[in-house]
Amino acid sequence: MRRLFFTLLLLLTYVLPAQAAEEIIVGVTPFPHKDILLQTKDLLAKDGYTLVLKEFTDYVQPNLALASKVLFANFFQHEPYLENMNKEKNLKLVSIAKVHIEPLGVYSKKIHKLSELKKGDSISVPNDPTNEARALRLLEAHGIIGIKPGQLVTVADITKNHLNLKFHELEAAQLPRALDDVTCAVINTNFAREAGLIPTRDALVMEGSDSPYANVIVVREEDENSPKAKALLKAVHSLKVRAYIEKELTAKGIVPAF
Repeated sequence: MRRLFFTLLLLLTYVLPAQAAEEIIVGVTPFPHKDILLQTKDLLAKDGYTLVLKEFTDYVQPNLALASKVLFANFFQHEPYLENMNKEKNLKLVSIAKVHIEPLGVYSKKIHKLSELKKGDSISVPNDPTNEARALRLLEAHGIIGIKPGQLVTVADITKNHLNLKFHELEAAQLPRALDDVTCAVINTNFAREAGLIPTRDALVMEGSDSPYANVIVVREEDENSPKAKALLKAVHSLKVRAYIEKELTAKGIVPAF
């Protein structure tokens, strides 16, 4: 009888299908977001989840797809962009994890540190609203200037400028080419990289992991504290992901934000 019982149990083991792991579907843009999340696949599998990535090539559809429950999460944006989309579309999406930052940095061919700035020196900053505000806040954080409160500040909002620095607002793509003409320039990572500059090597200072412009994992408000969200958070904040960013992406100007 016992032998028959074990024989039937063995047969059931082969006949009954194993329970499929629950999917975590995440919308991503190709680089570096897809590359980073691929590092979490094995980690999530250990917690009983299958990672499924859906690629997008624009910055609107990933949030709409998340809000409509086509996705469980997305990974492509920073928090100021998310806040704006929530206001415009009433999406009720929340960030659960900072992952990486593509930092603005201050670069110069004439000085080696910001303390060498002199009265009347010139600084170039991006002229688009978001990046100009980022650039000015970076300089403010290092005591170079003071700025009025607010998100989209410009050079017109400077309240303290003890060195009487001259500011030049230029298109972001032009900033690396302006380095010969100014004392320093605040440059986006992508344009710095195109000019052969690497934030961790060449920047006098750069945005840190506390920057609000870190790229984040986003879910619906209702899922913020769900087991799936907690598993995804644990995976993206793993030593494996941090090591991957530091080893493979730092040379491309991308640094961990956790």
